[in-house]
Amino acid sequence: MIELKTPGEIDAMRAAGRVVAAVHARVREAAAPGVSLRELDELARTIIAEAGAGSSFLGYHPSFGATPFPGVICTSVNGVLMHGLPTGYRLRDGDLLSVDCGAHVDGWHADAAVSFTVGTARPQDLALIETTERMLAAGIAAAVPGATIGDIGHAMSPVGRGAGYGVQNDFAGHGIGRAMHEDPFVPNEGRPGRGLRLRPGLVIAIEPSLMAGGRDEYEIASDGWSICSADGSRGAHVEHTVAITDDGPEILTLP
Repeated sequence: MIELKTPGEIDAMRAAGRVVAAVHARVREAAAPGVSLRELDELARTIIAEAGAGSSFLGYHPSFGATPFPGVICTSVNGVLMHGLPTGYRLRDGDLLSVDCGAHVDGWHADAAVSFTVGTARPQDLALIETTERMLAAGIAAAVPGATIGDIGHAMSPVGRGAGYGVQNDFAGHGIGRAMHEDPFVPNEGRPGRGLRLRPGLVIAIEPSLMAGGRDEYEIASDGWSICSADGSRGAHVEHTVAITDDGPEILTLP
C-alpha cells in the first residue's frame, strides 16, 4: 500500500530527519582510531534519547535478519557494505566507515546513511565515496512529480557503473513514513518510465551502495546481518529520506 503524506506528517518526518542528521554529525566527529563501534552506538543512543525521539533500528527484525538488530546505528567497515553490527571492533587508521541511522518522532520515521574515512584517507576510498554521493544526488534530482521509480534507478546506475564500481540492487531504497520500510521499493538500477509514478506526498529513502572491486556479488556474513562484498573490496553506502513535492524533491534528513 502506498501512502501519501500530508504536509503536517512530512513536518514530523523532517523533525526525525534532523535527529538522524545530528547523529551522523556527532558520530562522524567521534569516529577516530581506537574508538569502538559499540562506543559510537552508545553515543547515537544518547543523542536520540536527548532529542525525545526513538530508534527505528533497535530491535528491528526483518525476514533476512538472523536476530533482532541490537543497535541504533549500522556500522559497516571496509568490505562490509551495509547493516554492519556495532560490535567491540576498534577503528583503525584508514578504515572506511559507513553509518546508517533511523529515528522516529511522533510515530514518523526518517532514515539516512553516510560514508567517510577514519584518520588517514586512501585516495581510492575518497573516490568511491564521492561517486556514491554523486549517485545519490542524481537519484534525488530525478525524484520529481510525474517521473517514475524506474527513472530514479536509471539516473543513478550510470554514475556508479561509469566509474567501474559494482552496484548492489537487492538492498536498496524504499518508501518510509509510519514504518521505516514501506512500499515502494526504490532500486539502484531501473528502467526509465517503469514503476510507480511519483506524486507529491510520497516520501522515499534513496540509498545507493557501491563496491570498489567492480563486481555486483555480495554475501551475508555469519552474523546474519552484515552485507559484504563477495570479493572483499571496500564498499560505500549513502542515503537520504526525500519527500516528493510540487516544487521538486525535498531532502528531510539534513541538519
